[in-house]
Amino acid sequence: MIYSYALIAIVAFALTGWLLSFATHKYSHVDSMWSLFMLMTACVSAIFMLDLSLRAWLVLVAVSLWALRLSIFLTWRNWGKEDHRYDTIRKNNEPHFWLKSLYIIFGFQALLAWAISYPLYVSITSQSSLQWLDAAAIVLFLTGFYWEAVADWQLMQFRHKNMGADGVLQTGLWRYSRHPNYFGECLIWWGFALFGAATGNPWVWLSPVIMTFLLLKVSGVSLMEQTIHSRRPGYAEYAKRTNAFIPGIPK
Repeated sequence: MIYSYALIAIVAFALTGWLLSFATHKYSHVDSMWSLFMLMTACVSAIFMLDLSLRAWLVLVAVSLWALRLSIFLTWRNWGKEDHRYDTIRKNNEPHFWLKSLYIIFGFQALLAWAISYPLYVSITSQSSLQWLDAAAIVLFLTGFYWEAVADWQLMQFRHKNMGADGVLQTGLWRYSRHPNYFGECLIWWGFALFGAATGNPWVWLSPVIMTFLLLKVSGVSLMEQTIHSRRPGYAEYAKRTNAFIPGIPK
């Protein structure tokens, strides 16, 4: 029942984002909402619990740290401009895209986020004691958060120094992976799944599997690699010696 309440809150938030698109005629703000959808599952789950366990507090702190950082970063990155992905979606779904966007963009992402956030609900509503899996979850989350946050910061600095240039970032964490931020995001969700697994619930593993698939085959690595070669002439050479996802020593 609590999990259903989280869905209601997420859908209401998604509707707000859809209404905002009327005023701005832009849709990139859904990227900023994505992590907040998951945070809403965690917060709603916590509100309906009379007594939060230590695991619940750990998960609440972790998901708040991840969600707020990512939302703020994406808001800053997309401010005043539209992501080319949404321009493409708009062109492919005219006429009446203003209505279709309700389910193509906002509704779909809301339902997907609700499904992926299931380990958060499980972890926060459980009263079981801490286990070694919780310690492993903390290590995995912190490692993933470091990779994602540092990679985003390094890319932001690179773009600021090379405004308008078509260079390729090949230093820092980007020396070891072509998509270190996506790798970090993946680790974060396997960490959240470990928190859920510590409660004995086997269904939590679906969440990181879905997220890994999305990052590799749908909205992450695969999508970026489709166009980046044409936009960045030096990317082909960079790709030959650098792993796409899992970090490794450059070839």
